Amino acid sequence: MAELNLTSLKSLTIFKTLYETGSATKAAKALGITQSGVSRSLAVLEENLELSLFIRDKNRLVAKPEAEELYKAILGLMFNLDELKHSIFALREFGVSRIRIASIPGLGFGFVPRLIAGMLKDNTKLNVYFDIMSTPEVVRGVEAGQFDLGFVTMPISSEQLQTDLIAQTEAVCVIPKGHALASRETVSLDDLAGQQMIFANQPNVAADKVLKLIEEKQLGLAGKTEANIASICSLVESGVGLSVMNPITAADCVGEGAVIRPFSPSISYSFGMVYQKRWRDNQIIKLVHANLAF
Repeated sequence: MAELNLTSLKSLTIFKTLYETGSATKAAKALGITQSGVSRSLAVLEENLELSLFIRDKNRLVAKPEAEELYKAILGLMFNLDELKHSIFALREFGVSRIRIASIPGLGFGFVPRLIAGMLKDNTKLNVYFDIMSTPEVVRGVEAGQFDLGFVTMPISSEQLQTDLIAQTEAVCVIPKGHALASRETVSLDDLAGQQMIFANQPNVAADKVLKLIEEKQLGLAGKTEANIASICSLVESGVGLSVMNPITAADCVGEGAVIRPFSPSISYSFGMVYQKRWRDNQIIKLVHANLAF
């Protein structure tokens, strides 16, 4: 068998159009070339492939099974070429064609999705992969190269990563609407005595500090519910109890069934973005910073 020569996409494009139109005349019109050019290209392709692709029936071309198989393969090739062009455009603009992002749950249900939406608004050729996990898992994933960017609770310790501080906030109390404490301007630690509290079931800055303060003051709680941070606001709105959390998460998840109040004493949060140090001058980092908004 002679060696295949598929160095030009033109003949494959002509074949694809021929298959779809079933006519050299229609294919020529669609492609803006002469009918003889279409026929010549088909003849060269069939000779090179050592395959007969169409049955000539007067002015019609009837596709043979071999043509159907080739057409399907070309569709896959065209899709891959479009993906390649898509990636090259992104590489030109950002230095990467895909950005892999990991985030802690506290930022992963509202803040990071808004960030991604902002990044993609004017940069549709950028592909994004996004996942949610704990701070230690985010750090390990970015260190190992499984993720390009990570959003974490500070502080962290890593010699490999660049850490950019993106926000500092203070904890708030989330209260069911209609609860006696909902009318308070500020909720204090002492106000939690006798209350049913809801805490994150993973390590959490506010939960850990509140529990420590409650223990130190020997405040008696009515009870304690532990839950995934994604469900805490729903539990509060359902009247299960109160929760103390960072205001970014609270603002993202609280609906009409709960209110947010400042909490005293102050419990501070710091959030950061981590990435490999070699990424410091990458355009994607500048794009992320440009879209950071709380």
